[in-house]
Amino acid sequence: MSSVIFRPLVDGEEQLFDSLPDPLPLRQISYAEGLAGGGFHPSRTWVAVRDGRVVGRAAWVLPPGAVGGPWLERFDLIDTPRVGASLLSAAHEALGGPRPYYPALPAGWHTSPSVVSAIAPALVAAESAGLVPHGERLRLRWTPGAADDRSAADPSVRPASGPAEIDELVDRIVVPDVLTGSETARAVAALDLARQPRPWLTGEATAWHVAHDGDELLGLLGTAGQACWPMLGYLGVLPGPRSTTARAALIGAALTVLVAAGAEEVVADADADRSDVLADLKRAGFRPVRARLTFEPAGA
Repeated sequence: MSSVIFRPLVDGEEQLFDSLPDPLPLRQISYAEGLAGGGFHPSRTWVAVRDGRVVGRAAWVLPPGAVGGPWLERFDLIDTPRVGASLLSAAHEALGGPRPYYPALPAGWHTSPSVVSAIAPALVAAESAGLVPHGERLRLRWTPGAADDRSAADPSVRPASGPAEIDELVDRIVVPDVLTGSETARAVAALDLARQPRPWLTGEATAWHVAHDGDELLGLLGTAGQACWPMLGYLGVLPGPRSTTARAALIGAALTVLVAAGAEEVVADADADRSDVLADLKRAGFRPVRARLTFEPAGA
């Protein structure tokens, strides 16, 4: 078998990235858009070339002004996992060590043999290169035409009284239900969205909602409208018999605010193993549109 060359792109070679067709049907930012926006850069884009043909590609994202480090956003492989692992290892050495990897996959990918076959070499290669899987998150999307059932949301919802109340509830909510864009918040601003959502969720159409029963606080939700898409940025409820109805009430209030601000779609991210949260989002009209796996460097 012929040898493989591993190297970064240089200016003027950007077309090499697109010479390898996208293996999965996904709605995601193109490489050209990423270059134009400054997130992608040839020096953080590596290719594996065999006999003049690109057989693997990897692109790390670092948005302009980010205070964190880059993460691996695109990694496609049509060669062996060994070649993919060698590609990542060569890039890791140049980048100062392994970086997180967030592969995006179609919703329901587990039950699609063609998708599993297409992505398997890259996932095996990532683990061989020292990246450890840490779970799966789903992105769901709501549109005004989606059927929803928000009528059962009976707890009261009001605007948060201020930063102190928001921070108090964040401290009390151990595991939030929805954290949309948590990977980006970590990389761009070095923020843990589960513990520091308020500095990240800012701008127009940002609103904080509190579910309550009289003086008893039940949950908190923060929206954002200035990111890639209007979103439920943070959602958490306190344990108890009314957690499900509190969550439904908060989702309904947030959708009302975002639609009033002109949103034509709203996104939300939730862990794939949170069946209770996913059920409440689906009842509100959200539908899964993609999955995202998380790989972290060993020891992170």
